[in-house]
Order: sequence, then structure tokens, then C-alpha cells
Amino acid sequence: MNVERRTMQMKFAILLIITLYFLIATSISLDAQQNKDDSKEINDPELNLYFPPLTGDGWDTLSPDELNWCPQKIDSLYDFLELNLTKGFILLQDGKIVLEKYFNGHDAESVWYWASAGKSLTSFLVGLAHEKGYLNLDDSVSHYLGTGWTSCSPEQEGNITIRHQITMTSGLDDDVTDPYCTEPSCLQYLAEPGSRWAYHNAPYTLLDSVLYYSTGQSINQLMNLWVKPLTGMTGTFLPVDYNNLYFSTLRSMARYGLLILNQGKWETSVLMQDTSYFYAMTHPSQALNPSYGYLWWLNSGGGYLVPGSQFMFPGSILPDAPADLIAALGKNGQFINVIPSRNWVWVRMGEEPQSSLVPYQLDNQIWQYINELECGVGIGEESSLDESVCLVFPNPASENIHIQVNKSISVIQILDFTGRIWLTEPGQAGWNTVSLASLPAGCYQLRLLHKGEMIYFQKLIKI
Repeated sequence: MNVERRTMQMKFAILLIITLYFLIATSISLDAQQNKDDSKEINDPELNLYFPPLTGDGWDTLSPDELNWCPQKIDSLYDFLELNLTKGFILLQDGKIVLEKYFNGHDAESVWYWASAGKSLTSFLVGLAHEKGYLNLDDSVSHYLGTGWTSCSPEQEGNITIRHQITMTSGLDDDVTDPYCTEPSCLQYLAEPGSRWAYHNAPYTLLDSVLYYSTGQSINQLMNLWVKPLTGMTGTFLPVDYNNLYFSTLRSMARYGLLILNQGKWETSVLMQDTSYFYAMTHPSQALNPSYGYLWWLNSGGGYLVPGSQFMFPGSILPDAPADLIAALGKNGQFINVIPSRNWVWVRMGEEPQSSLVPYQLDNQIWQYINELECGVGIGEESSLDESVCLVFPNPASENIHIQVNKSISVIQILDFTGRIWLTEPGQAGWNTVSLASLPAGCYQLRLLHKGEMIYFQKLIKI
């Protein structure tokens, strides 16, 4: 079977599976979430994150007006997403939904496949299995799969470890007729494990079997035991050809992004206690491709390799995105973007005009639109032109500032110079007092808004 024919079969299978998903996911969701508190909200003391209830469709929102995002620019982003065959897009700040939009017949209840973005789930499960003592990353894969799972010699095969699987450095030849094939005849020796990075799906897929033989549980059972009851996620892995693809709603994908933003914790539940594994998962895992962790893509720079190529491209894989971004990238634009410096998560499901295996260029184009959402005011500017609008004192300040405004305002905001919002509270014409107790010392920008329009802004120093 050639790759083109198999890809067509995969698309057909996906359409058939979506109907089956509703029966499976609903049953799993009800069992996994039984007896969970459906109204809890808790703020992380460091990240100040909101977490949606484990059951139901309640999810707090944050108005784009509070971020000074222009409706026309949001519409431009939505137009671009729709033109590029998007089915759904969600952007979270501090865990709250700022943007949520569906296209092309998709809605909040629709399910879609994650494609290779689901690799990030497998990485998380491997970390949990490692933490719980079921496996060690430096174990030989043959310890779990037995001998003969490749066509390599016993010595070559025995040198391939779980760590090589989660870093894409197995040394197996990715240029075979079908790189998805997990049959021994398709898994051929090319290089010493750990000496060559290549985006090769087959060795990754066999992690599902490693998890099964190490824990005695399937990947769906592990999700039901370790992840879904504590996060409210729904969804299931379903077999498509050689692959196991994860299917869920877009909001379920956003929940997983929020879990990763909070470093493996959901509310008071610590899903991943092994902080060293989480760090390694979200940082360069080897020097061969500095933009790859444990099945997560990284934007920290230093160059990057892409599927099907051994050329090291300079710079960051997403040059218009923040440097601390970590991403799960899947075929046809299944994206999870996690940005710790902004307390952001955004997710996207859909098709993609080029049908790329890892369409990072589309991800970067979306960032170009996101970077333009703000209504025309630069963070680094000192103050608005019309300084007669209000009086702010003291400045610098250590505890409180007082704001005397002679125009109508509805919102007072304080941002740092990365664009992160530290404080948002109601404002009014006349006298306002704002506490700075929650702000670290530093330089900020004070903004006064009314009905989404910027009325005044000024540099503010907290001492």
C-alpha cells in the first residue's frame, strides 16, 4: 500500500469514526467525571489561572475589550481562519475564554481528530508511567515488545530505548515506502540510536504498545485513570490504519492546553509530580533538533528540522510567536499553542489547504494576525497625547494610585511590557483608587477604556 492510497483511506476512516466517537466518548465522560465537583474555581497563586468546571459547558470568559482588542481585527483573524478551512478556534487568557469561533459546520459539540498533536498526550502518559515506576526512559524498547519488533540485528534493536522514541531519534529509516507502518519489515536500521533526528511516526506509534505492556492498560484506559477524571477532558483514541488518533471536542483540546500551561496541575490536583520530566518534555531533548522536546515542538530558537528533511533551518520554527511557546502540531493544522509568558493557550482544529504533515507555517500565519489584534497602542509609549483627560498620583507608587478622570470610563487596566494584564477592574468618571499590592515592583502601563475604546494610557512605576 503506498502512502497516497493509505492517506485517502485514513480520511475516509476518520469520517466513519466520528459517529462512533459520540457513543464511546459520552460513556467514558460520564464514568470518568462521576462525583466530581462541577462548580469549583481556583486560582493558582503564581499563574492566577481559572479552571472551568469538570462537568457541564460552563467556562468563564474574558471580553476582548478588556485586552483592547479591536473587533475589526478579530474579524480579520476569523476571516483568515475560515479561508484556511478552520473548523474551530479558541484562545484562553488566564484560563478564561477570550475568543471562541466555529466554522464550516463545526460547533462546540463537534469532534475532530488531533492527528500528531495527539503525540503530546502520549508524551504525558509516558511521563506518568515513568513517574509511577512502570517504566524507565532508558529501558530498551525490546524489554516490553520482545525481540524481533524490527528487522534490525538483535544488538541494533536492543539499543533503541523509550527515550529515543519520545525524542524521534530511534535511528530507524524514515524513508521507507510507508513511514507509518509498524511491521518489523518496515522498521529498518539506518543510524545509531540517538545520532539522527527524524520525524518518524512508526517508532512513536509503538509507544502505545510500550505503555500497554509496562502498565497492563491501554492508552484509553490510562487516559480514563490518570487524566480525564481530573481535567474534565473528553475524547478517545481510535485506530486508523497503523495509527491511534485522538478524537475530541475543541474545548477538550483547550483543557489539555490549560493543564500544560499549569505544568501538569489542574486546580489542586497534581497530575504530574515529576517536575524534572515535565521540564525535559518542554525543553530541547537533544542537540540534533533544538526545537523538539518529548514529542512537543519548541520555539526557543537555535534552529529546527522539519519532517522529511535533514536540513537545519536557522532561527525559530514560529518566528512571529513568543520564544517560550511550546506547541503540539498535527497534520492539517491541529494545533495546541501554550505560551507561559502570556498565560495564554490557543487551539485550532480543521483542514489545511496544503495538507501538510506539520503545517508550522499556518501556525505562524495565525500568530501574525494575533499580534495585530490590539487597537493601535504600543506598550512602550509613555502616555496618550491628551494628558488633560486624567490625573494619576502618586507615580511612582508603592501601595495605591489615585485616578481623577474627567471622561466616562468603564475599565481600568495595568499591563506589563510583554502585554500581560496584571489588573483589570471597573472604572468610572471622577475619583478611582487602585491597589497595587498584587503587582511586583517594575514598569507598567496604565490604561483607561470605555466600551472597548482606549481613553487614556500612561507609564506607571511600582516601587
